[in-house]
Amino acid sequence: MKNKKKALSSEQQKELLETLKARFEKNRNRHQAVEWAKVQARLEAGTEKLWSLSGMETTGGEPDVVSHDKKTGEYIFYDCSAESPGGRRSLCYDREALESRKEHKPGDNAVDMAAAMEIELLTEEQYRELQKLGEFDRKTSSWVKTPPAIRKLGGALFCDRRYNTVFVYHNGAESYYAARGFRGWLRV
Repeated sequence: MKNKKKALSSEQQKELLETLKARFEKNRNRHQAVEWAKVQARLEAGTEKLWSLSGMETTGGEPDVVSHDKKTGEYIFYDCSAESPGGRRSLCYDREALESRKEHKPGDNAVDMAAAMEIELLTEEQYRELQKLGEFDRKTSSWVKTPPAIRKLGGALFCDRRYNTVFVYHNGAESYYAARGFRGWLRV
């Protein structure tokens, strides 16, 4: 295990696995060819990933399996909450953007918060894949991983779903809004 502080107790692991299993069974359309027993075995073999999934869960992300990488055997979890995770909103894009604000700084930034949780921000492509599994961010928006060329110029990308269409927008990376958070993903 990487860090003992990042370990869940046996009871916390059990509760999280029960929550993940219930969500998995309720949303079979997200992972039709995947068996829960195999996902659970993978999770129990690599319990350090449970810490990250717990972080996704406690910040409102409602992580769920969205695919299986047959080459590596890994299962891919995305935040599948209907709206951008409530515990991860009002964030600017990254540390540089946070430090550039002279006043009214948000409490954190999306890139550092994801890194602290040991997850990755969804890319635009992953965000579009998620939207094929349901309708997400109809009232909120989510920062997505921004290409370096855009970030170098001071911008950052975010996505949402409006008018039954997925939109990709840009903002200054230092901006933040109560209805904008970020969605993450994790390989297990």
